[in-house]
Amino acid sequence: MRLLFLLFRPVYYLLYHQLAWTYDFVASIVSLGHWQDWVHSALPYLNGRVLEIGFGPGHLQQFMYGNNLLVFGLDESPQMARQASRRLRKQGAISRLSRGYAQYIPFPGGAFDSVVSTFPSDYIFDPLTLKEIKRVLTPTGRLIILPMAWITGKHPLERLAAGLVRVSGETPGKPWSLSSTLRDRFSPLGFDVHSEIVELKASQVLVIVVEKRKGS
Repeated sequence: MRLLFLLFRPVYYLLYHQLAWTYDFVASIVSLGHWQDWVHSALPYLNGRVLEIGFGPGHLQQFMYGNNLLVFGLDESPQMARQASRRLRKQGAISRLSRGYAQYIPFPGGAFDSVVSTFPSDYIFDPLTLKEIKRVLTPTGRLIILPMAWITGKHPLERLAAGLVRVSGETPGKPWSLSSTLRDRFSPLGFDVHSEIVELKASQVLVIVVEKRKGS
């Protein structure tokens, strides 16, 4: 599976850059129309001032703005930034989007109550990224990561879509698993971490909840 992920990585790069205009279509096809529901499932975990890392085409930005959160965004891709900005302008929303890397977040310490990242690549587990996230979170703030989802429907088309998502590398592992290796990335940095499963129609989403340890 890891080899397949590496083989598909150039395709992911194109989807976030030169082929960003096809991203929504590809995501909808591969997820059998579940993609936006998966992304929106992060909303109940968020509060106050929210930084979304890797905002992509801006669907969660748009949804958070409609739910009266104070929303900011950070993404490396200029193509995605243009898409998200257009989407927010059409909604009449205030765009607070920045271009940059998660390892060097351009915001002051303690600026956010929540940081969220949906279906990110490995950069989200980079110690530099996690240190930066810890820096910009308030003492009671938390990081929400949606790393993977599963199509669980039994219709033949749903089974086919589930297989495509697995092959793409988006859903390694099992819905109930959070490996000790992954947990060990958070603990030395002063984080406590647990996982939850969000049940949706014909699918499941894994949510990783990362909280700053008191006194860390």
